[in-house]
Amino acid sequence: MAYGFQRYVPVRERRSRAEREIAKMHDTGVAVQPVHIDGKLIARTFWGKAWCDHLESFSDFENRLPRGRTYVRNGSVCHLEIKRGLIRANVQGSFLYTVTIEIEPLAKSAWKGIKKLCTGRISSLLDLLQGRLSGGVMEVVTDRQKGLFPAPREIRMACTCPDWAVMCKHVAAALYGVGARLDERPELLFLLRGVDHEELVDAHAETAVQAAVGSGTGRRIAEKDIAAIFGIEVEKALPPRRREKTRRKT
Repeated sequence: MAYGFQRYVPVRERRSRAEREIAKMHDTGVAVQPVHIDGKLIARTFWGKAWCDHLESFSDFENRLPRGRTYVRNGSVCHLEIKRGLIRANVQGSFLYTVTIEIEPLAKSAWKGIKKLCTGRISSLLDLLQGRLSGGVMEVVTDRQKGLFPAPREIRMACTCPDWAVMCKHVAAALYGVGARLDERPELLFLLRGVDHEELVDAHAETAVQAAVGSGTGRRIAEKDIAAIFGIEVEKALPPRRREKTRRKT
């Protein structure tokens, strides 16, 4: 491909091309994971917004991010997959480009520090993944230097487009796409950084739950919860029938 400026492709045409490329990938058996944005907000949940806020906090990226926001909003990110230490995407521009973003694993010392500061402050996995966290925990996980999100020096970006910039608009679109994807699957952030999110849940709370379930009180609570959640009555075990004594005739 010749390097230089490409012909500007209007949004409507680019969206139409993206839809055709997605259909092609489907036809070849690819499990396509496009990024769909409803409205102007790219991310709506705690984890998605925290990722986008972190991305926008670095001056190295600020000149390239606006075009990336436009691209992800108009459906140009045809495919986005997140794995351990790796983001792969196909972004529609003048052509369909392939984006590869490598993320360094979170340092063991940093993860140890996060776990230490969060111990006893996160009650369940559900609270963690839904972002129901105290202000102190939010500060820990979103800290720009010591939190869960990668610093620019931990990110290596590549795109097949002819743009010479380290972060082209296609890479920026893919990074914003990650924020949208974290709305749906926040656990992918922990996978990307190579850590186990379950380790942040307070072990003492889990032990208490297990102890309660093993007791009679715990059993009654569990039965009540099951009935409330599923709308069924839990059949109670009947007490053993007492045998009637018969008198022997003499």
